[in-house]
Amino acid sequence: MTMTNGQMYAAALTALPGMTPRRLHMLMAEGSPEEMWERIASDSWVVPGLSHDFAETWNNVNPALPDRMREMCDRLGIWVRTLDDTDFPMMRGERAQNPCVLFGRGDLSHLRLQRVGIVGTRNATAAGKHFTRNLGGDLAQLGVSVVSGLARGIDVAAHVGCLEGNGSAVAVVASGLDVVYPREHSRIWNQLGEQGLILSEFPPGTMPEKYKFPQRNRIIAALSSLVVVVESRAAGGSMSTVREAMNRDVPVTAVPGNPAMKSAEGTNKLINDGCQSVCSTDDVLVALNLGSSCLPRVEPRRPPTPNGQELLELLAGVPRTIDWLALATARHVTDVAIDLGRLEADGWAQVTNGWWEALTVRA
Repeated sequence: MTMTNGQMYAAALTALPGMTPRRLHMLMAEGSPEEMWERIASDSWVVPGLSHDFAETWNNVNPALPDRMREMCDRLGIWVRTLDDTDFPMMRGERAQNPCVLFGRGDLSHLRLQRVGIVGTRNATAAGKHFTRNLGGDLAQLGVSVVSGLARGIDVAAHVGCLEGNGSAVAVVASGLDVVYPREHSRIWNQLGEQGLILSEFPPGTMPEKYKFPQRNRIIAALSSLVVVVESRAAGGSMSTVREAMNRDVPVTAVPGNPAMKSAEGTNKLINDGCQSVCSTDDVLVALNLGSSCLPRVEPRRPPTPNGQELLELLAGVPRTIDWLALATARHVTDVAIDLGRLEADGWAQVTNGWWEALTVRA
């Protein structure tokens, strides 16, 4: 898609040294991107609220930066949108709270659907990822777009489930769209660019840094009609998304977890504080005022044996080792290992670094 001059100069402004969302808003409020670029290139200019130090720094920027930005975006298949574009995504919250320039890969039509943000810890349990993947898949089949941050753990599980359901997956990332982070997500990153939508407010070449993730989280909140927190510590990164959502009057829901698990501290506190709990896809639909789903609730897994069922009950909500399970059931370790292997093969349990977890039924 051909980039307009306004989009080219807006992209160049985002790449100026020391640029922040607030400073970019201040510039864009003073004139068109092209006008502001010309003013920056001059020897004397004033923007209310901006330090003169920035003016001196920006005066020395390569004047070819806009053309370089256009060439880079064209080569990488990245498009640019500004607040002045008619198809700039609608976002919750005040104008100054949200980005005024977005870089994207994929189709903006994915944002025309009802949108649910799904967030959670990077250090998710197997059960949490399993629930999230199923939830993303169910929402995809129901025509609801899933928004998340493409981080490890809960985020990527939501995206994978949504893509498996041939649905609308929208990712918001904290780096340039040519800088894959984390690197192991390269395949799904490209898949989202082709089948879904991937967005960033950072220009190509931008590396992920710690302070950029809360900035990304505010966009996830602003794009969502509802936020679901699956697993989070009390002070986890997901809580910044929660705060941004609440600031925008976006409803926040949470999946309850075992009180003994650190990964459930944040979600259980949200529920105690009055957030609606989510135990199924239907709970999400009710929170969206969409009623209940018509998805068939067919359990595809082979039923566990009586011994397997006993192990699943012991694993409910708490990871255990084989040795612990053998002691609890008064059975030989080998017999327990055989039953666990059968449960894993049938999709009822999963092991991570020697710790076994029960996987829930479909959301």
